Amino acid sequence: MVASGNPFQWRDSWPPSSLVKQDIVTGHSYVCEHNGRIVGTFFFNQGKDIEPTYAVISDGKWQNDSPYGVIHRIAGDGSVKGIGAFCIDWCYQRCKHLRMDTHPDNRIMQNLLLKLGFVRCGIIHVVQDTMPRIAFEK
Repeated sequence: MVASGNPFQWRDSWPPSSLVKQDIVTGHSYVCEHNGRIVGTFFFNQGKDIEPTYAVISDGKWQNDSPYGVIHRIAGDGSVKGIGAFCIDWCYQRCKHLRMDTHPDNRIMQNLLLKLGFVRCGIIHVVQDTMPRIAFEK
């Protein structure tokens, strides 16, 4: 991320291994395979009001308040192009109402979300740091 102009997101050992283990135990951690090798990972969950940090949004609003899928922590190992789009499309096939957020410096993810039909909805705040996040919805 630092090399692509995003030096502040996921620093200081984020996400912590305890959170990743919790994602696995709850069945919300997924991997993306290519030729039998894991090349990416992401968090996906869906339901009503499942992301507490999305309850308050400023500088805009969510498109609707129906149940939604939330995607977090998309990461690829860099060996295969298009992992982010593949993971987001996989989630969209399972839930036609998605929400995501990203760091303001993560231009790559912002551009990908817009390319995939997401709309910028406003600003949300996360608990792990004070940097606001840009909220998107499709």
